[in-house]
Amino acid sequence: MQKVKRLDRDNIGLLMETSWEVCNKIGGIYTVLSTKARVLQEKFGDRLVFIGPDVWTDETPSPYFIERKTLLKSCASKLKLPYGITIRAGRWDIPGSPQVVLVKFDGVYAELNGIFGKMWELYGVDSMNAYGDYHEGCAFAVASAIVMDALAAHMKVPAANILGHFNEWTTAMGLLYLKMTTPEARTVFTTHATSIGRSICGNGKPLYDYFHGYNGDQMARELNMEAKHSLEKSAAHQADCFTAVSDITADECEQLLDIRPQVVTPNGFEPDFVPASAKYEKLRKSGRARILSIASALKGEEYPEDTLIVATSGRNEYRNKGLDLFLDSLVALQSQTSSKVLGLVLVPAWVKEPSQELLSAVAAGKSVSDIPDFLTHRLNNEESDAVACRIRNLENSGEFKGDVSVVYVPSYLDAHDGIVNISYYDFLPAIDMTVFPSYYEPWGYTPLESIAFGIPTVTTDKSGFGQWILSNFVNSLLACGVKVVGRTDSNFSEAAVEIARQINKYAMMSLPERGDARKAAASTAQKADWKFFITAYDRAFEVATQRRDARVK
Repeated sequence: MQKVKRLDRDNIGLLMETSWEVCNKIGGIYTVLSTKARVLQEKFGDRLVFIGPDVWTDETPSPYFIERKTLLKSCASKLKLPYGITIRAGRWDIPGSPQVVLVKFDGVYAELNGIFGKMWELYGVDSMNAYGDYHEGCAFAVASAIVMDALAAHMKVPAANILGHFNEWTTAMGLLYLKMTTPEARTVFTTHATSIGRSICGNGKPLYDYFHGYNGDQMARELNMEAKHSLEKSAAHQADCFTAVSDITADECEQLLDIRPQVVTPNGFEPDFVPASAKYEKLRKSGRARILSIASALKGEEYPEDTLIVATSGRNEYRNKGLDLFLDSLVALQSQTSSKVLGLVLVPAWVKEPSQELLSAVAAGKSVSDIPDFLTHRLNNEESDAVACRIRNLENSGEFKGDVSVVYVPSYLDAHDGIVNISYYDFLPAIDMTVFPSYYEPWGYTPLESIAFGIPTVTTDKSGFGQWILSNFVNSLLACGVKVVGRTDSNFSEAAVEIARQINKYAMMSLPERGDARKAAASTAQKADWKFFITAYDRAFEVATQRRDARVK
């Protein structure tokens, strides 16, 4: 790609970044934005504004939003917004405390049909077969673009000096709307995973063996994904700079969206999220005591202090996130190890309530019943939840009968789940090792979080993070704290055995060797600090400026 000159940041009077996950913790994008914020804040100060959905009420307020009505020149009370759009201004309660505007967008729904028609006319976006969350995402995205325009005018920032950064298909309609109303503005569109690629994998189709034979438009019709795919593809082509979070996702975009991102923007991590050593050890001790007592109550057996705790976590996508492979690797581990191993599946599901029987048993220091359980919370769909069904089948068939057992924690670890009652980051120190054997993983925040906390991890070469490791480090737990296992569409059993081998290898390490692996993991994570990876965004902003200049000259 042609070399670009360094951007004079004064040309960005307002950098406004929007996502459905601003102050709204749902998945990995929240982690991307919340850990990136401090470095951006240092670069742009209060020329940086995040924009998120105001989906909160007085009864259920956002735990991450601190309202400040005088921010941005009291924009919340002074902006004149159409369609009944209202906003609240404040600070995001994360490192850097960036400015944030939450947008109430309900009034936009009534305008969507007209907007959809205009988007078809201008950009070829086909919203005819839209369903599900498409309308919600589009209503929020359009409202966000309207707020960007109004905020720039309120702050007296010329349209040519604003940059709107849009994340995922859920904000793509906003990018197109801003380009329609304010063509002088620069736009950046980031895909963290293509909607059609995720759908191909989620529907059990082999993505990799037939990768170069897939046509995105054809697959969108086959999988009833035409609206989302059309919108995402249009935003990728219309953005002044299109970015993806990894080379593996860039390949996917090129194949399925018919455009290769101009810049790859890998996801970094904010070291301030990792507790200091004294607090870390305290969290490790309390977290282990809590989870081992829970496991003892569920399983009716004792788990000694030196039990190896191996966990997986993240979004509840049974195949894409490799939850199926994690469970089968624990089965394979039983024939390899003599160590006591507790496997944890920390994946949110459709929770009904905390298990009252478990709470009583933990309080009394007893087991829940004569029949061991594996669920910490009761589910609304215990008979159909994929993880629960697989564990139940494995236990009923006697697959988990030795030194390896599994506990399923199907709730967000937000310190208020009713059973563990420890937040995810405060619980991480309790874990000895993590496994994230993803089949489809554009980046892979969970393994990066793991090594940032000094916890060795096993992941796969089908994640952007795994590819980054293979490109920059020696692939072993002792060398870099990470082992990357190869995955294909046909090596599931072999991968399970290899993951089991890596778990057992770590279990057999001496305490000094484990310490070396943990130090190696933390050292690797330091190379992914946002202060290094943020340069990719500098480049994206430069590209957006140059392409905008060429477009409007």
